[in-house]
Amino acid sequence: QNKFPNLLSPPSDDICYATQNRQTAVKRMGAEADLVIVVGSKNSSNSVRLVEVALGAGARAAHLVDYAEEIDEAWLEGVSTVGVTSGASVPEILVEGVLEWLAARGYEDVETVKAAEESITFSLPKELRRDLRAEAAANPSPAGTA
Repeated sequence: QNKFPNLLSPPSDDICYATQNRQTAVKRMGAEADLVIVVGSKNSSNSVRLVEVALGAGARAAHLVDYAEEIDEAWLEGVSTVGVTSGASVPEILVEGVLEWLAARGYEDVETVKAAEESITFSLPKELRRDLRAEAAANPSPAGTA
């Protein structure tokens, strides 16, 4: 607030669109999945919430893991459908690792569940755009370089 006095904060109960989209998708997924695996950190409130949402939507079981190696093969007993999701800031490579781990155990058919297309982009504030233009004008690139 001191550095940016005009900064407007969202309401404290507001969640980002990526988190909201994941929760909506997990509601759909949880209704059909026997098991939901959420890739994310145990100290991430949105990842923990995804486990809760999956269970509330009807999944028999839901677990939070940081990496594929944390999955317990016993979780797969009697499971025909596994849902996989991740917290909003989880690197895609970690999700791919879980999908590969599952594929190696016979769960190779993947169906994507999307709640919304995440194509929102955010512009830089005009002050930052102005500063970047001024910096670029003061330090032009030599011809032929990027």
